Amino acid sequence: MNYSSMKILTVVSTLAVLAACQQKAPTEPEVSPHEPQSYVKLAHPEWSKNASIYQLNTRQFSEEGTFRAAAKQLPRIKALGTDIIWLMPIHPIGEKNRKGTLGSPYSVKDYFGVNPEYGTLEDLKAFVDDAHAMGMYVILDWVANHTAWDNPMHIEHPEWYERDWDGDFRPTPWWDWSDIIDLDYSNPDLREYMTDALKYWVRDVGIDGYRCDVAGFVPLDFWNNVRKELDAIKPVFMLAEWETRDLHAEAFDMTYAWTWQEAIHGVVNGHNGLDKLFVYYSWRERAYPPEAYRMTYVSNHDANAWQHTQFEAYGDGLEAAIVLSVVGDGMPLIYNGQEAGNPKRLKFFEKDPIEWREHPIGDLYQKLFALKKANTTLWNGQWGATMLRVWNTQPEKVLSFVRANEKDKVFAVINLSDETQSSSFSDAPFEGAYTEYFSGDEVEITASTELTLDPWSYRVYVQ
Repeated sequence: MNYSSMKILTVVSTLAVLAACQQKAPTEPEVSPHEPQSYVKLAHPEWSKNASIYQLNTRQFSEEGTFRAAAKQLPRIKALGTDIIWLMPIHPIGEKNRKGTLGSPYSVKDYFGVNPEYGTLEDLKAFVDDAHAMGMYVILDWVANHTAWDNPMHIEHPEWYERDWDGDFRPTPWWDWSDIIDLDYSNPDLREYMTDALKYWVRDVGIDGYRCDVAGFVPLDFWNNVRKELDAIKPVFMLAEWETRDLHAEAFDMTYAWTWQEAIHGVVNGHNGLDKLFVYYSWRERAYPPEAYRMTYVSNHDANAWQHTQFEAYGDGLEAAIVLSVVGDGMPLIYNGQEAGNPKRLKFFEKDPIEWREHPIGDLYQKLFALKKANTTLWNGQWGATMLRVWNTQPEKVLSFVRANEKDKVFAVINLSDETQSSSFSDAPFEGAYTEYFSGDEVEITASTELTLDPWSYRVYVQ
């Protein structure tokens, strides 16, 4: 073929390609910019829809303070009605600048290791396997923001750490966390290392997700990517120790309801009226997506160690606060020892085992968790029903609300005061025939019904 023929053939071929390119390729139907978009992009594990969560402090959970000893109590935790076990950090604890004799579990020396104080890796795997066999799930407490001073990372990769004004490694600013130093997430190699560590415990040990310490101190785009990589292994559950809507979009199933806890504590102690609770529930309904889980609690490791026991915090109003934490919107948390009526502030840096016993608080939680499991209105996130305020004639003292769907209905009335209150109700679909959950009494509630409640008492009416 001569040059002229080749040139003609090339031109013809080029024109054919251009013509093909001009043909409209099939496209997806255009979505109107006015169509509502789902803010939450992640999918909750299906098993979390009516779950409650149990925080386990391995060091104080038993006299031995080991995974093996804790595993012996798994049947009791299961019988309590909880589903997700949150293990406080299980890693080796730093020795340099350690606080107390045993140190803080939040001062991590090795992200791939197990604290020998608690047992071996095989002991941890056995604990996870036993929990799974009973239909429960295990999440690990993960400390991504900082490490112990003697974590080998700070020798091998000093560029992974933040520096103070004088060039030294620094603890988290403004806090008395002298036993740790902060990581620098502007470094991509650190991000890759931490992601690999998080994947290891899910892939090789079988854990089901994480509770992430001070999650808001770590960049959100890191968490968003981590969630995708973990979900590629298996569906995980992620809890953030933080309180902001953005964490729910792609990274976390649940955030702390700090504002709720502060509000109910203030109400019970007379520091504020019910308006603080109304503000929380208003923000929960209007500013957060319905898929967002919020964790409601009356105690946890921080509150118990540094502030007060559940009895010191709520006094005679404790049961009322617990009831609201379960029948109101949110996934309820129980911190180990609450169910035994633990009367002390557990030491944080020393051995201080819980004294286990039967207690009415445990009975109350067990009964409430059974109701949460059975009644679909009390389920978590989009699976549950929105709380509707029921207006009553004692709005500064009595909280009343209804949660209802096509299948179930709950009408709750809680006297959050130290005086007897009588109330009638209006402005919500509260009327109907009910069984009061705790007494078993069958009642008919109408617009003319007036209920009298003793100080700090509560009624939970169920259809």
